[in-house]
Amino acid sequence: MTRVRGSGEPVRRMWAVNRPLVFTGALMVLVLAAALVGLAVDRQSITGQPAWAKPARFALSICLYSLTLMWLLTFVRGRERLVRTVSRVTAVGLSVEMALIVGVAAAGTTSHFNFTTATTTGVWITMAVFIVAAWVMNLATVVLLLSQRVEPPAFAWGLRLGTGVACLGMAVAFLMTLPTHLQREAAAEGHGMPIIGAHTVGLADGGPGLPVTDWSTVGGDLRIPHFVGLHALQVLPLIGLLLAWRPRRATPGHRAALMWIAALSYLGLVLILTWQARRAQPVTAPDALTGVALLAVAATAVTAALLVLRHARLADG
Repeated sequence: MTRVRGSGEPVRRMWAVNRPLVFTGALMVLVLAAALVGLAVDRQSITGQPAWAKPARFALSICLYSLTLMWLLTFVRGRERLVRTVSRVTAVGLSVEMALIVGVAAAGTTSHFNFTTATTTGVWITMAVFIVAAWVMNLATVVLLLSQRVEPPAFAWGLRLGTGVACLGMAVAFLMTLPTHLQREAAAEGHGMPIIGAHTVGLADGGPGLPVTDWSTVGGDLRIPHFVGLHALQVLPLIGLLLAWRPRRATPGHRAALMWIAALSYLGLVLILTWQARRAQPVTAPDALTGVALLAVAATAVTAALLVLRHARLADG
């Protein structure tokens, strides 16, 4: 049984079992620093944004993901070989992806969906293979956490459900690899498909976007549910940790129920954002249907949480 107490042992386990992820996280800090320098000195633009913006974003994201996964794996007992496999495959997969993103940015072209030349095709296919391997390792982490007895239950479910929703959020990226309507039309007209897939729905990548994230403000953008879903890896375990101590009168069962409500609501948000993006709708301009869906998820979550809290008060007498 694993309990949420004592920081010394998890830190020692992180270093003993997860050295590949420690190295990957540290390497991404260096890549982020180099990318920030590139943003300052290189005025080159790729698909309408600074050439080093994507490497900077990916370095930050991979660093956070590596360190979070490393922490999650400290709760796994009795599966040392599998833990090492997850750590190593993830570290290699993410490091290769980062190296290719940096290399392509330095060459002044785009890394994702690019079938323009044999070289860019090879880069994109290699990236896809390694990122799928990392996704499979995330799925394996879900299975590993489900097999562990972690106390308290609310925190345990925060770990499991957070990893599960993150796995779904990562899977949203597969939708980006499908040819868009515009690309299929161009291919039908005999122009071929030098680019297959896109972040944006309803128009080509590279249009107006939000600062820093570059999420489209004129079309749907699948990066949004991908981002929100992926960060369930941090958000839901944190909620589970908070529920482990609050509310005071709630039993472990009530707290676990509240954790499930939070996780299902978060999942609902990811699904709504995916649905919104697939309808080519900018996140900055939700229509009435999107608004109603968001309100329905929020109202259901609040109602369910209040019912659980009421039951907890009645049970407490």
